[in-house]
Amino acid sequence: MQLNGSEIIIECLKEQGVDTVFGYPGGTILNVYDELYKHSDEIKHILTSHEQGAAHAADGYARATGRVGVCMATSGPGATNLVTGIATAYMDSVPLVAITANVAVPLLGKDSFQEIDIAGVTMPITKYSFIVKNIKDLAPTIRRAFQIAQTGRPGPVLVDVTKDVTAAVTEYEKKEIAPIGRSVDKITTEDIDAAVALIAAAKKPMIFVGGGAVISGAAEELRKFVDLLDAPVTDSLMGKGAFDGEDPRYVGMLGMHGTKAANYSVTECDLLVTIGARFSDRVTGNTKKFAYNAKIVQFDVDAAEINKNIMVNASVIGDVKEILMRVNERLEQQDHAEWVKKVQALSVEKPLTYHKDVLTGPYVMEKLYEITKGDAIVCTEVGQHQMWAAQFYKYRAPRTLITSGGLGTMGYGLGASLGAKTAKPEKTVVNIAGDGCFRMNMNEIATAVRYQIPIIEVVMNNSVLGMVRQWQTLFYGKRYSNTVLNDGVDFVKLAQAMGAEAFRITKCEEVEEVLKKAIALNKPVLIDCVIGCDDKVFPMVPPGAAIEDVFSEEDMK
Repeated sequence: MQLNGSEIIIECLKEQGVDTVFGYPGGTILNVYDELYKHSDEIKHILTSHEQGAAHAADGYARATGRVGVCMATSGPGATNLVTGIATAYMDSVPLVAITANVAVPLLGKDSFQEIDIAGVTMPITKYSFIVKNIKDLAPTIRRAFQIAQTGRPGPVLVDVTKDVTAAVTEYEKKEIAPIGRSVDKITTEDIDAAVALIAAAKKPMIFVGGGAVISGAAEELRKFVDLLDAPVTDSLMGKGAFDGEDPRYVGMLGMHGTKAANYSVTECDLLVTIGARFSDRVTGNTKKFAYNAKIVQFDVDAAEINKNIMVNASVIGDVKEILMRVNERLEQQDHAEWVKKVQALSVEKPLTYHKDVLTGPYVMEKLYEITKGDAIVCTEVGQHQMWAAQFYKYRAPRTLITSGGLGTMGYGLGASLGAKTAKPEKTVVNIAGDGCFRMNMNEIATAVRYQIPIIEVVMNNSVLGMVRQWQTLFYGKRYSNTVLNDGVDFVKLAQAMGAEAFRITKCEEVEEVLKKAIALNKPVLIDCVIGCDDKVFPMVPPGAAIEDVFSEEDMK
């Protein structure tokens, strides 16, 4: 049948099973939005307050579901406002398709009004960037974009469509979209056998879980592997929830703000089995001293991650769910009871601590976990509050922590929480923010109110840029250059002005009641938690140090 470009875009989205799009209209994308209006009963559009919010919302939708998130924007500044969100998705391997419109083909390259080479701008931060200048290429390009976003290591893809293509007409034929298969072509028997041999020979093994285990849906296979190997488990920020945070073999997060038990045990272990993790600098610290007693086995879908940051002794390249299935078939039951007992004792001896006599971020996170019974989706911004959310809320299932790990994007969490709640309306969705991060994209509270998306925004309000101040305190002689935010902004009044419910907490006794009330209201709520400006995240590894050099507040004394 004959369809114009805008109709083809919508039909291709329907082919892919897209039910929600996040975006912001403008001149060049008007044809697409006109068509979207006609299909509002099939595809819901969420108008965010800013294009960056749309990209983050699509990202949050994707992380909560494992499906491709979709966002749209017009040309020029509309497109460039998506860039931070696209880069965030790229760094954390999130499947996302961003559709932008551009000026008509005859106006390209002429500095036309709101013209930008967005495909060129985003080339380093996407798996692929397309610009469609011919109507006949439109449907194949969109289909390919969705395939690329989901294949192998997921990531964002940009499709830029010129305005004349959105109006041009061509023949369109609907296609049934085949499901994306798992990446198994590079998994070899030799690699599996080599890995199993090292694993079976270990006396003090540790398992390190990254975001790839979440992305591949490998939680069940991971649990079986942990049972077979009989080993302690640590994770990265992105790996949280792949393994049950309440399991007695779990020793907490690894790295700069990881637990002492995790950091000491990885340093002492004789084998580190790394599952879907890329050995980020925040995990490894000084790479020359990382796990220096251990042989390292790495399972990862991306061959580029093997021997990139840390040299390994064996590796298997492919989907980690499939890898673990094959390893589990070959690995005999191991017994490391004494080693596990030693690591568990270390967890008891070196627990996470905080001041319990005043209101703090850790106290709020523990109360939130207690009230939600670990069944909420927790989104975060970036900073101290993010680390407290990682340390003190126990993630028992995958896709329950949604946070910007690689790019560290302030302003990410609120938009992401909108996407997560839209995708999972039955879940309690809480965004943990700092006051600095909240200021970045706080206008998305208005989006939550407009669509009555009942997210809970918890602002850890210390009137400073907390994590930067922490570094200034510890490493910069307490020279607080441009990190003080005590300008009198009232977040409660601000949220109320945008139509949300709002509460302020100043002491521990108020936390439980307010959190329960916020959940029961089932509407957009902001909670302003007033905490101390010099609260810090501990433990901490100094920059450039080995992870075994981790120190706590008690060590400083």
